[in-house]
Amino acid sequence: MAKDLLRQSQIVGLFGPGAMLDLPERSVIVSSVDDWAMRGPNAFRTIDEPRLSDMLRERLTADGRWIEGRALNLRTPPIGSTDPRQSSPQIQVRAFPAWLTCDDPSPQDARRRRMVRWTELDPQRRMHWQDDAGKRQQATPIRFVCGCKKGHLQDIEWKQVIHGATICAEPMWLEESGTSAEARDARIRCGCNKSITLDELFIKGRLGSCRGFRPWIGDRDDGCTELLRLLTRSATNTYFPQVATVISLPVAEDELTRRVSEVMGFMTAATSPAIIAILRTANPQIAENLRGYSDEEAFARLQQLRDGATAAASKDPRVAEFELLASGRQLIGENSSSARLHAETLDRDVWDPEGDPLCAGIASLIAVHRLREVSCLYGFTRFEPAPLVEDDLEDVGLAVEGAPLGINNDWLPAIERFGEGLFLRIDPTALSEWLERPATRLRLATLQVGAAHWIAETKRNIGTRHGGQYLLAHSLAHVLMTEIALDCGYPASALSERIYALPSVGADPSGRVGILIYTATAGSQGTLGGLVEVSGRFTHVLRAALTKLLVCSGDPVCADHDPTRRIDDRALHGAACHGCLLVAETSCEARNLHLDRALLVETMATSGAGFFNI
Repeated sequence: MAKDLLRQSQIVGLFGPGAMLDLPERSVIVSSVDDWAMRGPNAFRTIDEPRLSDMLRERLTADGRWIEGRALNLRTPPIGSTDPRQSSPQIQVRAFPAWLTCDDPSPQDARRRRMVRWTELDPQRRMHWQDDAGKRQQATPIRFVCGCKKGHLQDIEWKQVIHGATICAEPMWLEESGTSAEARDARIRCGCNKSITLDELFIKGRLGSCRGFRPWIGDRDDGCTELLRLLTRSATNTYFPQVATVISLPVAEDELTRRVSEVMGFMTAATSPAIIAILRTANPQIAENLRGYSDEEAFARLQQLRDGATAAASKDPRVAEFELLASGRQLIGENSSSARLHAETLDRDVWDPEGDPLCAGIASLIAVHRLREVSCLYGFTRFEPAPLVEDDLEDVGLAVEGAPLGINNDWLPAIERFGEGLFLRIDPTALSEWLERPATRLRLATLQVGAAHWIAETKRNIGTRHGGQYLLAHSLAHVLMTEIALDCGYPASALSERIYALPSVGADPSGRVGILIYTATAGSQGTLGGLVEVSGRFTHVLRAALTKLLVCSGDPVCADHDPTRRIDDRALHGAACHGCLLVAETSCEARNLHLDRALLVETMATSGAGFFNI
């Protein structure tokens, strides 16, 4: 495995525990975090983000995916060594699937290949099978496996699928016909001449009931009664990571707080100053960080940090972020290389010096000079994408089909990235007036009908993401990201969005709505300031972006799109296509859904519903 390298961001994403990988010589499944090599002084780093770890522990415990009372730490995946003399810690994998096909075709038919099991391969040359004539043939893992909606995964019992309860010792063959790779062109045939097409395996119940196999853990989850469904190993629906992300908030920047924060992940067991004393002797890093401070001082500061994290974790992470960024404070956080967040609320003369009427709906613009983004992989789903935990906290509790990353772990894999960004708040008064317009109400009602069709068809919940506030903010974020990429030099795929469409409190009738557009990279230095510099040209960028929306290269088809006549994902769109609003899916938090340019400007099919008058 030493030659097969993955970036840490790939592990906390599409290649986490439970994901299937094709290596040069075999197909494997990434093992649970219980099996990862995490020993050694430099094998990993602990990431201190109590808001995220406390929120996940609370929600996953309620969902039954975390043992009550067990601490939850955030750690990076194993860190590879740059020293060739040292062996790097590794992520363990397991061979999967157990069924393979031989590359040498049958002498009778060039499209007919022998199927063998892993246990039948040559022990000396593991990916080769020796036939009756003594000839070795290269074996390739079969493309088809099966799983259930709870994330379980197993080999297809081909003998049982073809023969039922009848026992047959004849060999199995994969026969392919036609010029496509479609299921109807592939047939599994037994030597006794009984066969089945892969197309038949899509029939509900044809593969039988799930037996609860979890090959990434190496055990069974007894009691699963779901029906098995066919999966193609290389298909995108085999693995959807569940990732929670927060933007770190600043903490008190005094020296003791900084030192305790750095080793907070190692002190989860500390319940008194006496325990702090024990931890000093057991962990050299704790001893070094707390040098010069008493056990009582260290424990008191640890409790303060814990109390602050618990209070923040009790609310949606976006609420705390919005409240800080939209607070109106001129300076937020400390301007230092170790700061988690440093932002500046800009005077209106800086970003709107001429009082452009187009910016009347923008309440404030905040230059985020430095931010830290922490992302944690906490589970995965198969067949359908997972809900986004940071959008609607209740979605974690509702994601009952999510599969665990391990069974004995007290940590989850996470990464941190540093960067910069721009935060803008939409003016509540202008937003309230826009929502009251008859044209806006009519347009939103049309979008809601399309969403209702989608919900009825998919039996899935979209929470608050299809409300007017979210649709407006999300559409604005997309068009700004596209234009900012042209202006500041960052590739569009390097930019990300974070939408704040929060319920109203107090006198805010239309809620609290804002947009954070940011870029972040691994490493403590983050990015180079090009995004923040856009703030001085914001009016020009906004006008250029909105002008391009008036006419789309996809018009009139784009502008005339009617979501009420669709039941697929296009039912969640208004006037939106790759010619106007869609961006790279890595940049979008909602998988390029919930967009409509008719809510921003007039189109050739609608008028009166645009928030901006251009």
